[in-house]
Amino acid sequence: MPELTRFNTVDDGAALAALHEVCASRAWGSKVLAQRPYATGDALFAASDAAMAELTAEDLAEAMAGHPPIGRPKPGDPTSRREQSGMAGASEELKAEMLELNLAYQEKFGHVFLICASGRTGEQMRDAVRDRIGNTPEQEREIVRAELGKINRIRLTRIAEHAEGDAA
Repeated sequence: MPELTRFNTVDDGAALAALHEVCASRAWGSKVLAQRPYATGDALFAASDAAMAELTAEDLAEAMAGHPPIGRPKPGDPTSRREQSGMAGASEELKAEMLELNLAYQEKFGHVFLICASGRTGEQMRDAVRDRIGNTPEQEREIVRAELGKINRIRLTRIAEHAEGDAA
């Protein structure tokens, strides 16, 4: 499949760097890298999902460390800004409420509130953090795993859709 040709053929260092932009977990990146070449985007997604399912709590923490809090995208990072665009037009009141909820969530769980923010409004993200703050750490870890999987698929789609000759 031409879309995957570059990703499949670049050296391991370049491919691993591209995967690290998708997910900060080294274990996830190594597992996805080890299965190259990929015949289809679906095969790449399946490898990502399988690698995500195998991540330990420490691996998940490493993956989450690559994500800024909702409402505060990484400065100068167009991916972070695009993924959190639902907060861009939020009122100052909603932004302040999200900051407060993010801090409460982080205090309870020890990590940032993570959600696949693409396509969600600020209000939807606020409602999600309100709902999830009552979870147990075990419940939340599995929700975070699922949300990371969604984010990874979106980001992997961008890798898979680059035509040969484009950056991976």
